[in-house]
Amino acid sequence: MDFDIPADLVSYLAELDEFIEAEIRPLECQDDNIRFFDHRREDARTDWHRGGLPNPQWEALLAEARRRADAAGHYRYAFPARYGGRDGTNLGMAVIREHLASKGLGLHCDLQNEHMIVGNNVGLLLMLTYGTPAQQAEWVDDLAAGRRGFAFGITEPAHGSDATYLETTAVRDGSDWVISGEKTWNTGVHAASHDLVFARTGGQPGAADGITAFLTPVASPGFTVEDYLWTFNMPTDHGHVRLDGVRVPDSAVFGGEGRGLQVVQHFFNENRIRQAASSLGAAQYCVTESVAYALDRKPFGKPLAANQAIQFPLVELQTQCEMLRTLIHKTAWLMDRDGPFSVSDKVSMCNYWANRLCCEAADRAMQVHGGLGYSRHKPFEHIYRHHRRYRITEGAEEIQMRRVAGYMFGFMRQRAPKGVAAG
Repeated sequence: MDFDIPADLVSYLAELDEFIEAEIRPLECQDDNIRFFDHRREDARTDWHRGGLPNPQWEALLAEARRRADAAGHYRYAFPARYGGRDGTNLGMAVIREHLASKGLGLHCDLQNEHMIVGNNVGLLLMLTYGTPAQQAEWVDDLAAGRRGFAFGITEPAHGSDATYLETTAVRDGSDWVISGEKTWNTGVHAASHDLVFARTGGQPGAADGITAFLTPVASPGFTVEDYLWTFNMPTDHGHVRLDGVRVPDSAVFGGEGRGLQVVQHFFNENRIRQAASSLGAAQYCVTESVAYALDRKPFGKPLAANQAIQFPLVELQTQCEMLRTLIHKTAWLMDRDGPFSVSDKVSMCNYWANRLCCEAADRAMQVHGGLGYSRHKPFEHIYRHHRRYRITEGAEEIQMRRVAGYMFGFMRQRAPKGVAAG
């Protein structure tokens, strides 16, 4: 067994670091853009006069960073070469995302809205796998460049994690479909031209079959964003959407009639392993900063680091980081070898544990740094507030554990959805 990171990937990390210092850091500091990363002025990200939505200047800055990353050949790393990418691997994405997150928050990597100079555009992956030729012709170029995206209308107010008990329905009316229902936590819908709405078109409540995904224009009559849910970590782009007889053509069906849940499953596996790597990177950042501070801080005439009460909690966190890193790399490598549906149990293990670990590491960093750690002069309270959401939004950790149990006890099987290649 070889646990070394491939040499070309090591070289690429150095290339990314050079790009960040040459292009991204200067942009971060230009024209007081640093206000968006100065945690004392963090509310600069939020447009309080528009219901707590992201400040347009903040989003424009992120878009410029993505444009520069794309021009330098980094943004599309994971995409197929025919779309300007580098045919990046899941292992490569895991290593890169951990590396960028471990550098701390900045314009190179800010997971509050999934921003990173190496794009995690799972929407493009889904489009290439499930989109019709017409949908691909319309969407692929814009998705690849990060110019355009669609929101995901999965969660409903009354059902949360249970995506099979949808009250949103779609019925045929001639060559059209008419969609009615509600969606909540519809992230990114404020800036999206379309919402990928999941609705029941057949089958019984709780059944996996009979759920269909529709690429629904947000400007459609009857499509209303009623409000945006304010959260622990502002700004918010999490819309509560009502669909009142929204009419879409049959060409809006995405992934096939009755097969929408398969699209969701594919999205989850690809996104969760990458998000787990980012949480690991943020956790490692908290541990590394805490060790450095404990060596430098000398109350009562000796370094904090001399105290076992400081050492032991950080030792436990570092041990968990090392073990989790190995599991993430193994899982990503297996996904590259055998396909994203071959390791669903391990993806869930990586994700729920990484998100929990990040919160524990941020909390411990605050404790080690004392009052300074609790203040907004350090990023730890921000990291905690942000990553706390992932213990819920990436599939609540209880759901992830139940998923692992399903594979352990034989209630579930690891297989690709119907019509999707396993590897």
